[in-house]
Amino acid sequence: MINQVPNLETCWYLSPPWGKEIPPLEVSLLEKVYVTTTKSFGYCCGVEWTAKGWNYQIVSGKDNLTVLGREIIGTGNLQLVIKEKPVFCLGELVEFRFHGDGPPIRIVQGIQLICDSWFYTIEWMSPGISENGDGVFTFRDAIALGGTSPIARVTDYDLERVRL
Repeated sequence: MINQVPNLETCWYLSPPWGKEIPPLEVSLLEKVYVTTTKSFGYCCGVEWTAKGWNYQIVSGKDNLTVLGREIIGTGNLQLVIKEKPVFCLGELVEFRFHGDGPPIRIVQGIQLICDSWFYTIEWMSPGISENGDGVFTFRDAIALGGTSPIARVTDYDLERVRL
């Protein structure tokens, strides 16, 4: 019998969690936005895919907010004080240098600007198989039960561009 775990892991890391096509973003990174829930303005400093869709990280004054797309309105104005653009794009295949025993190739599921440095969200934990062997569960499911996060925020140093 062939061990299917390595195949499952490889497919898991390469399969976009959002489906075949990457959903469009409501606003661009570094765009000035209006947050309807707090009635305040801020800048989009990050975006990350979740089970509910895109989550946006907004810097508003001294607050950092995480909101869904329906809670923000873009202004079209970009913040111009940026030194470097992100090296990688959402949905891009990258090689994770510190992949341990799993396959090295991952997909970028988020980008954040933290302290003037770009960080990229990748999954570092593959799904598991139940002890009975009757189902596959993800570590996103485990988080709901108090488990550890399958998501890692890494720098461009930790990643390499995949050349196809």
